[in-house]
Amino acid sequence: MGVLLQGIEAYRRHPYRRNLVEPPVIWSEGSTRVLDYGALAGVAEDAVPLLVVPSLINRAYVLDLTAERSFLRWLADQGLRPLLVDWGRPAAAERAFTLTDYIVGRLERALDFVLQEHRPPPLAMGYCMGGLLALGLAARRQADLQGLVLLATPWDFHAENAPHSRLAASTLPLAAPLLEVMGEMPVDLLQALFASLDPHLVVRKFLAFAKLDPASSKADNFVALEDWLNDGVPLAAPVARECLGRWYGDNAAAKGQWLLAGTPVDPGKVTLPSLCVIPAQDRIVPPASALALAEALPNVETASPSVGHIGMVVSGQARGTVWEPMLGWINAQAAGNRADKA
Repeated sequence: MGVLLQGIEAYRRHPYRRNLVEPPVIWSEGSTRVLDYGALAGVAEDAVPLLVVPSLINRAYVLDLTAERSFLRWLADQGLRPLLVDWGRPAAAERAFTLTDYIVGRLERALDFVLQEHRPPPLAMGYCMGGLLALGLAARRQADLQGLVLLATPWDFHAENAPHSRLAASTLPLAAPLLEVMGEMPVDLLQALFASLDPHLVVRKFLAFAKLDPASSKADNFVALEDWLNDGVPLAAPVARECLGRWYGDNAAAKGQWLLAGTPVDPGKVTLPSLCVIPAQDRIVPPASALALAEALPNVETASPSVGHIGMVVSGQARGTVWEPMLGWINAQAAGNRADKA
């Protein structure tokens, strides 16, 4: 116990603070912003745009965690134009939002702006829950997209760990009074649900941190990631009911019962060139859950790097195992599209 407390105290005292220049905001509506990472790297006007869609639950900057481990800055340095959808914290208006409001409303209007301002049209890229949002966008607007990249995106919520999914859904009745009064599901409750996937993880990671040299890059990286994990945002009450009740509880997506604006989201009708990256060591999205989506898409390639859910975007192995192969696939799609139009 003493070593554990030492690790926690060392984390609290650590001097690291995230201090990165933020990209320019090119579009906003309510709490939602679109950040242009291509502008930081001075990419060409005809650079391939990527509309990057993160989860509604965690802060988007996990994709831009540190100067050395920024997925989005690396993509921009390779000549692409990543456009990050930063959902922000739900304000009064967003607390009444459903998934339809986020996808058919906010995300489609962001896409409309990108189409007006950038040529060629973008690829949509979604991470975790953001992959489902990107899929919903693609299902409605695939004629306006070059391709679809899905990173650790769940689909069959009862694959591998159905009891945990049902447990997550069972929290809804307990949280109902909070949802009614606050209009949102608090961060602490959401973090508890994720922590239940591996109850001993917190102990293990702080025991390991206690042994690190505080001045090392490993210590900095630990603190950067831990700060992000502790910087979550609440979930709008209607979205929490849809995600926990319908996705996790009823497995609505895999059953063809997830509706956007009254229409089922059917990946079988999304004929865009698609890439599903399914981390082999993912504990948050079981590989079988993500594989079910890959199997439902008709024009898809898959990759299964030996990394974890968060490691695929922040770990030291991410560049070689995830980022570089993904870049090759994106560039191949863009070259094919240019050849088709020539």
